[in-house]
Amino acid sequence: MVGRDTPSLVFGGQEDYRSLYYSEHLAARKVPVSIMAGYGTLKMGTAMAKNGSAGGSVGKLIPYDPTSVTGAEVAPVRAYLVQDSGIGASDLYVPLADAYKFAVGDDVYINDDTTTLEQLGAITAIDVTTYTHMAVITVTTVTGADSFTTARFAYLAVQGADTCVGILEKSVDCGTGVKAKGALATLIRGNCVLITGMLTNFDAAAIVDLSAGSWGKYTDIA
Repeated sequence: MVGRDTPSLVFGGQEDYRSLYYSEHLAARKVPVSIMAGYGTLKMGTAMAKNGSAGGSVGKLIPYDPTSVTGAEVAPVRAYLVQDSGIGASDLYVPLADAYKFAVGDDVYINDDTTTLEQLGAITAIDVTTYTHMAVITVTTVTGADSFTTARFAYLAVQGADTCVGILEKSVDCGTGVKAKGALATLIRGNCVLITGMLTNFDAAAIVDLSAGSWGKYTDIA
């Protein structure tokens, strides 16, 4: 850790000081999980998904990708493009740090707020050395007849991110960039009542995925 050269204070709040559970936490169905590297700090209550690739980091957890695409979502699973995809492209450009959210062999999809989501198959190469400000993600399947654009918040995400599989029980740091190592965590799968205001990106589709119900400020997961 490197100290500051200018005397100063950084104010921040303690994580996990509030309760996620309304029901008895020991009664909840929970499982230990491994989370992929590169997604930074994921807060307690984050909706999570599972890497559904055929290879790569298959089976590891990733943040859930909410259905809305406005550019305002807290969606750490997304690697927003820094250049329009163009038509028939197999090379996609993302911020350098975001390249570490992926592994060669991961299946990915591309999406924006207008164009129909497309599956791009497996990542065949991740170039983090050619440029100092962006990385090149090379995929198996080229983009289709429409260009995914930065103006439409185009992004890449790992296959499976659009299906919620549970809720993160405590905040964890998955790291960012080249030093990212991932995290070990506990995933809440059901038999609990959670406080809705503590949930992140738990949208209508995620509620359906977990067979949950919303009761005012409470969320019941069967």
